[in-house]
Amino acid sequence: MAESGLTTIFRSAELSGAYKGLVDSVLPTLIDSISDIAKALRKAHHVSRAGSANAFGDDQLNVDVLAENTIRDAISRCPFVVSASSEEDPVERRAQSQQGDLNPRTPEEHYTVAFDPLDGSSIIAPNWTVGTIIGIWRGRTALNQSPATQQVAAVLGVYGPRTTAIIALRVPGSQPTCIEIGIGEDGARDSEIIRPTIRLAAPPFKTRYFAPANLRAAADDKRYMALVSHFIRNKYTLRYCGGLVPDVVHALVKGHGIYISPVTAASKAKLRRLYELYPLALVVECAGGNAIDPADGTNVLDRPLEDLNETAGLVCGTADEVDFVKKALLD
Repeated sequence: MAESGLTTIFRSAELSGAYKGLVDSVLPTLIDSISDIAKALRKAHHVSRAGSANAFGDDQLNVDVLAENTIRDAISRCPFVVSASSEEDPVERRAQSQQGDLNPRTPEEHYTVAFDPLDGSSIIAPNWTVGTIIGIWRGRTALNQSPATQQVAAVLGVYGPRTTAIIALRVPGSQPTCIEIGIGEDGARDSEIIRPTIRLAAPPFKTRYFAPANLRAAADDKRYMALVSHFIRNKYTLRYCGGLVPDVVHALVKGHGIYISPVTAASKAKLRRLYELYPLALVVECAGGNAIDPADGTNVLDRPLEDLNETAGLVCGTADEVDFVKKALLD
């Protein structure tokens, strides 16, 4: 499918024309970067430590650095992206290189991009599916902004036997859109719409799925143990691989699922709000689901970001399941 065909579905969802740069430039640029990461990963047969750590203290792998550099290089050529930050480098920096015009004019329509370049890198050595998480925000910064209104798009890149992406778009005055595409060797230019509409199903469900992250925390938390036992007793199907992107995407593709990453006394919050939770929450909400913070039950997108390094837990997926988990963990 041609690039113009890919953007047609987003143009139909954004009728005002106020987000033309987002639809025609920013999203295709990010899709191209996911294609480039996929091609690079296919050649990265040896996964090793890069000899550095990110700002959160996590050891960086060579594939983390590869993915980071690929996205940074791509957005540096997109005039509508004026700043960016990532889990590997959590500082909002100018996106464009300093070469050329020393005082480039900022377009009226401009964005900041926040991304996790390679989520799940700890499971990439056995060649499991991993992903990229990207949030796109209006303006120069994501700090102290309303995530529910200022984050207007999100992309989940999935690197498995195929390269796919879930793309969510929600701009003021338009209906939320969530689609799945297959990404080819030429990125946006030869991508193919797999599902023009992704929507979590309504009951009754033929099969119900659960993904309990950090399962060992159940040994020290009675409520989490009881919750896991409930899913087993009621014959939910376990689908959990340890990769945040594929675990959440599984629910979206199947039409049902609940992902739980709890916060307990022995298990502190570790998911990054800006680089993981906000984009995932936007995708899940655009698909008709909910995403909450398990520490207090609040909607993930209700809390503005005060620090780029903030972390939290996550419960997301089918709305009824999220409500049940909220009551089980907090009541």
